[in-house]
Amino acid sequence: MSKKRILFIATEMSPYLELTEFAELVNKLAIKSNDTGLEVRCIMPRFGVINERRHRLHEVVRLSGINVSVDNDDYPLQIKVASLPNARLQVYFLENEDFFKRKQIFHDENEKWFDDNGLRTIFFCKGALETVKKFGWPPDIIHCSGWMTGLIPAYIKTAYKREAVFSNSKVVFTIGENTFKEKFGSDFVKKAIINANIKDKDLEIFKDANNTALFRGGATYADAITFGAEKVDKKLAEEFAKVRGKRVIPFKSIDTDLSEYMELYNALSS
Repeated sequence: MSKKRILFIATEMSPYLELTEFAELVNKLAIKSNDTGLEVRCIMPRFGVINERRHRLHEVVRLSGINVSVDNDDYPLQIKVASLPNARLQVYFLENEDFFKRKQIFHDENEKWFDDNGLRTIFFCKGALETVKKFGWPPDIIHCSGWMTGLIPAYIKTAYKREAVFSNSKVVFTIGENTFKEKFGSDFVKKAIINANIKDKDLEIFKDANNTALFRGGATYADAITFGAEKVDKKLAEEFAKVRGKRVIPFKSIDTDLSEYMELYNALSS
């Protein structure tokens, strides 16, 4: 019997990037999943602050040649990989010179919000799914964490619903703490419509184009929800604490034994 497959798509993950406490939990979840017999892969952006030499990243030549179309422009996607320290599993980094080469993450050196953060989010979400297609590796579970992954559950249920690689995938989405107050702009939803299988109404839930909207949209389209921080948006906490038809894991401290997550993954993939 083949192993069940779980894909972690994350904005952050220890030891590569730590913006919130959940970065450490993603690391632990990946290792625990691997140790319990799941086949694990991870995907995250290769922000310019991630040191290629220190973390021993190298290009995956067989996955090269992907172009990601966003807002009528094509952007080349380069994929690099590293082995997670102390674990026999791989982390894939999505790299693009226009979006991720800079040495800051979401704000410049003067704390000014990058105007293209919306495009960067769309590029990452679409790029992650195109990478999985290139793998030819159908995941049973896709666990998305970080607001930058918020579009992925919606894309899987709409734009990519006809893709065989995602036909049996169940999606887990983690609602975290709000980390920015800026907006992506009034045209965010229009730009996020990436193919003919997705319509304006499918992305209506993202129309506020802010941190909360990304979390709300991701959670709405996901099959299960977890809370990755003690302090999340109050309305979101009330809205998703108990949702009919979805499994929900409340916030667990960083020293959790992860048993609730393993039970969730097992239930979703059975």
